[in-house]
Amino acid sequence: MTKRLQLIALAFLALAACKSGEKQSDAYGNFEAVETIVSSEMPGKLLIMDAKQGDQLESGKLIALIDTTELYLKKLQTQAQFVASETKKQNVSAQINVFIEQKKNVIITQQRIAKMFADKAATQQQVDDINGSINVLDKQISATNTQFQLIGSEMEAIKRQVDLISEQLTKCRINSPIKGTVLETYLENGELATPGKPVLKMADMSNLELKVYVSGTQLSKVKLGSEVKVLIDSDAKEMQTLSGKITWISSESEFTPKIIQTKEERVKLMYGVKVLVPNDGSLKIGMPGEVVF
Repeated sequence: MTKRLQLIALAFLALAACKSGEKQSDAYGNFEAVETIVSSEMPGKLLIMDAKQGDQLESGKLIALIDTTELYLKKLQTQAQFVASETKKQNVSAQINVFIEQKKNVIITQQRIAKMFADKAATQQQVDDINGSINVLDKQISATNTQFQLIGSEMEAIKRQVDLISEQLTKCRINSPIKGTVLETYLENGELATPGKPVLKMADMSNLELKVYVSGTQLSKVKLGSEVKVLIDSDAKEMQTLSGKITWISSESEFTPKIIQTKEERVKLMYGVKVLVPNDGSLKIGMPGEVVF
């Protein structure tokens, strides 16, 4: 009987402690971080994987390098094609200049024959022949100009290919998109990376979000941008107080998650609220926290 009384007393103490906590705090939840998945944009073997779990990375720091040998050789080949096209274009340009000079000389001859024809010292056949020579040269210049333009277009296409390969070479360098902590790595040196395949997961741990749930009756206390008091466990008996700011309130209600402690609260529809809390190093992802509005 004594043992039974002790159990009842403990139950009352636990209930009193729970009620005391409910009076002190308005909402409960767990800390989250905005996680960033860093993936590869190019396929290939990882030559360098310069990040491991727990590393603090600066934004733009090289994380991994994919083998660029094939792309580099392809770029050299494409650049050689550009040089060849440039030489061809110069030759065609020189040919056009030759035709233009020939036309100048033929025009001089045409003017001379025209005078002779006026003086009846030249025949109609001579006039027709010289005019025909000019027409032939005009067609040759026109055709060569078309060839010149085609080579120019070809060179522009080769330039774009070089630019594309250069961009692909840049994407072989996987850099940190943010300043943050590496939470998990998925690839090691020598492993094959593929586009979209995660290389690592990281998060900015300088600020964490405490996601809590409030009932409809509490919404009047909750306003975006409001400063709130955040409580975390300091030790078995004490709570540490931090400050936070409400950054998000769900627009629709949802069923209360299992993290809510009391049965009465679990049957209600609740609203999610996120509180941004500066992290002094004491906050960890998944850690429970409480909010006082």
